[in-house]
Amino acid sequence: MTQPVTAGVAKVVLQLATAQHGRGWSVTVVCPPGGWLADRARAAGIDVRAWRAGRGPGPATASEVIRLRRILDRLAPDVVHLHSSKAGLAGRLAVRGALPTIFQPHLWSFQSANGPLRAAAVAWERFASRWTHQLVCVSDDELAAGRAEGVTAAAEVVCNGVDTDRLRPADRSAARRGLGLAEHAPTAVCVGRLAAQKGQDQLLSAWPAVLAEVPAARLVLVGDGPLAERWQTTLPVAAHHSVRWWGHSDAVAEHYAAADVVVLPSRAEGMALVPLEAMACARPVVAFDVGGVRQSVGGAGAVVPPGDVVALAGAIAARLADPALAAREGLLGRRRVDDLFGGDRVHERIATLVEKLTDPEVAR
Repeated sequence: MTQPVTAGVAKVVLQLATAQHGRGWSVTVVCPPGGWLADRARAAGIDVRAWRAGRGPGPATASEVIRLRRILDRLAPDVVHLHSSKAGLAGRLAVRGALPTIFQPHLWSFQSANGPLRAAAVAWERFASRWTHQLVCVSDDELAAGRAEGVTAAAEVVCNGVDTDRLRPADRSAARRGLGLAEHAPTAVCVGRLAAQKGQDQLLSAWPAVLAEVPAARLVLVGDGPLAERWQTTLPVAAHHSVRWWGHSDAVAEHYAAADVVVLPSRAEGMALVPLEAMACARPVVAFDVGGVRQSVGGAGAVVPPGDVVALAGAIAARLADPALAAREGLLGRRRVDDLFGGDRVHERIATLVEKLTDPEVAR
């Protein structure tokens, strides 16, 4: 079950559902009908049930829980796997521990909230531990954040993974020609939903300093989201000729291939897929030191203090100005993904956890 039906969470859900379907399991994806997840899951032969649900909690949550309970009554599953905070809220209220329940936050709800809402989210996660048979965190940082706030459910860290057969190093010049980008300009690429959490405004704040060091640099922002129009109209650098607002793309692998460096300016993450995808394509990563980033990137780029736009700009400029450095880090990133973050490893770990919850013999 998931409420997000695009971007990283949807990718993880589709990968897991497809792998489990391939094992011969009976798998159903329960999600809202919008976005691409439902269509791609059906195309893979996976059963999909529509669950209408908004992104955040509110007055509609009660009816969302009732609708989810009805879906589960019809499906009678052996185990439910809840992805992200909204499904974690509605799913655990609907099931209340009556079925083996896996919860995978993909970033705790309290990490993107403030004030009374944050306090309520913390209180809920502590309470809901009693209805969580298995907590799955995507990074050591995510698990530590939960434990620090009193989340006591049995937990495993299963880092995100990527398809290293689909995401591979490719020719940079060919990718730029295919996308219509300047072939010889030093190019930074940022892939992500245009939302406060993803921090593209911080990257844009750093961009003038990058241009001061590398005047020919180009920035490509791939993605759309609720803050696209606001940022484009209120941030002075947004209209600079060096900045390209690409919008949504189904060809992110080509954008990674076109990059000299990939930037993740997020304010918070569980473990973002973007660094792993970039590394699989042998491109270095520059990112703020938020959840899971240091664990994923290692030495395949630069990890700078959260919100430090001066350090961010310096790290980006260094790689745009030194192709040899960027190439070395890119190759290191590819080896790191091959060794640690292949999708098959993730699928096997999750399958083992599911089997432990549903098969007493495996549990022993």
